[in-house]
Amino acid sequence: MQKGKLLIIDDEERLRNLMARILQLEGHEVITAGTAKEGLRKLQQENIQVVLSDVKLPDTDGITLTDTIKKTYPSTEVIVLTAYGTINDGVKAIKAGAFDYITKGDDNEKIIPLVSKAMDKALLQQKVLELQSKLNEKFGFDRLIGKSTAISDVIKLAQKVALTDTTVLLLGETGTGKEIFAEAIHQASNRNTKSFVAVNCSAFTKELLESELFGHKVGSFTGAVKDKKGLFEEASGGTIFLDEIGELDHDLQAKLLRVLESQQFLKIGDTKPTQVNVRILAATNRNLQTEINEGHFRSDLFYRLSVFQITLPPLRERKKDIKLLGEYFMQYFALKVKKQVNQLSEEFVSKLEAYPWPGNIREFKNVIERAVILTDNNVLDESLLPHEIQQQQVKAGAPISAFDLSSVEKLHIQRVLNHTHGNRAEAAHLLNIGVATLYRKLKEYGLE
Repeated sequence: MQKGKLLIIDDEERLRNLMARILQLEGHEVITAGTAKEGLRKLQQENIQVVLSDVKLPDTDGITLTDTIKKTYPSTEVIVLTAYGTINDGVKAIKAGAFDYITKGDDNEKIIPLVSKAMDKALLQQKVLELQSKLNEKFGFDRLIGKSTAISDVIKLAQKVALTDTTVLLLGETGTGKEIFAEAIHQASNRNTKSFVAVNCSAFTKELLESELFGHKVGSFTGAVKDKKGLFEEASGGTIFLDEIGELDHDLQAKLLRVLESQQFLKIGDTKPTQVNVRILAATNRNLQTEINEGHFRSDLFYRLSVFQITLPPLRERKKDIKLLGEYFMQYFALKVKKQVNQLSEEFVSKLEAYPWPGNIREFKNVIERAVILTDNNVLDESLLPHEIQQQQVKAGAPISAFDLSSVEKLHIQRVLNHTHGNRAEAAHLLNIGVATLYRKLKEYGLE
């Protein structure tokens, strides 16, 4: 049974003290109050997990008090004490958010197990809220996990450039966390009180993306029934993050270049330029120099975007961070699915370290979530890992070289085929290669 802090609210001093004594003997810290007002004051002062409240109090009723507590302290559990255990009181208590209700005096032997269950739930909810807050809150570089030299060096670079208004180009494979880095740079900058706007350039058609980025005037095209602000205007004073910049249409590249050079652009259908003050961060997993050579990307835009380049390392080059990341995501998902999972086996970690992670952090996170869902005990072991990770360890007999490109490509193709349930046309589309190329690679790697 987990121990925590309890608050007993009851105007009968003798009964209040008796319950306090019983629960103190179980190892809990117990605070008491004689009125709802006094109880609410102590809730403000103390981190209380469970409240036991009488249904009839001098200044209000326990049902109303329960409703107030749950709205103000949602992770605190409330057990309502009724004088006669009426069904009506019990139903009202549960509707107000109470964990349960119990009859005073007659059910003293039930208090300890009931409090134990409520305490476990409250402490778990508290941990979930704390961890979600850490994951969701935009507090810059503190949310980046890792101590390896590969990631530490990149963080130092990003911290230095964050203090300037310089345009930054983030490079790296898919799933390495480019948007998280962009958010961290924004949060550490002097623009952090203004908007951070992220847009994926590959998620829209050319026409729709132009409208989204730059806005339009009423009547400029069918369906333009009113003026619309673009994302550059929304981000003015702050930062805009252009993900998958390598997918940007050639015409839009020219408009983006103008923004970088003059902080001005023309809305669709407008003749007067719009002035903004925005910092641009961009990211891509493509080789832009190759795109330039093939005529797909403007060299002048590339030079403007790449004033300061940061290349994020793939996970296979961050072996020292694998266990740390594994423990972090294990804790997060264990709390999320309400499981007591607190350990990674040595074999589990070894296989994670041996795998080349073609999908990087995104893939890694999914693997840990899956393992937590599947486990029936408090340890994650190698039997919970996807087949391709276990198989790779067995075949290799040792960790794969970070430079073994063919092995990485083979594993990635395997994963995409698994995702598409063997649909090769869909897999080729996701891999951004032709179907004929996919068939050739399947034959080459013996995956037919």
